[in-house]
Amino acid sequence: MKTNRILVIDDNVNATRVARLILERTGRYEVRELNDPGQALAIAQEFQPDLILLDVCMPQIEGSVVAEKINGTAGFADTPIVFLTCIVTPGEMGKNGTLVIGRHEYIAKPARPDVLVACVERNLARAGRLSQTTEYAPLR
Repeated sequence: MKTNRILVIDDNVNATRVARLILERTGRYEVRELNDPGQALAIAQEFQPDLILLDVCMPQIEGSVVAEKINGTAGFADTPIVFLTCIVTPGEMGKNGTLVIGRHEYIAKPARPDVLVACVERNLARAGRLSQTTEYAPLR
């Protein structure tokens, strides 16, 4: 069974761990955590993710700068990036639990497992990167 590769970038170790556990629990994703956004491009080039989950506010470098750098690199222009943020509350999100600004979806932290998985799947499908598998254990 082919799994999609997801790179989770956040300066908070607990945030990356929780996202990884949520996504791995579905059985559909290979997840790599990164807590140093300064290494994002190098790790993305090595790991070749199908999608990147990226914190917005980090002390070393803003998520938007990391996203620009990654999407501006050859081979990554079409890699979907979903932003995780504590700037907005879950109540400010749309009916599907996310907010779309420009070409990126935003998820409020802490992300509900069902919202996170649905957002990842939606963005992978939109980018034509969703692995077609017959086995899928949805979150309850």
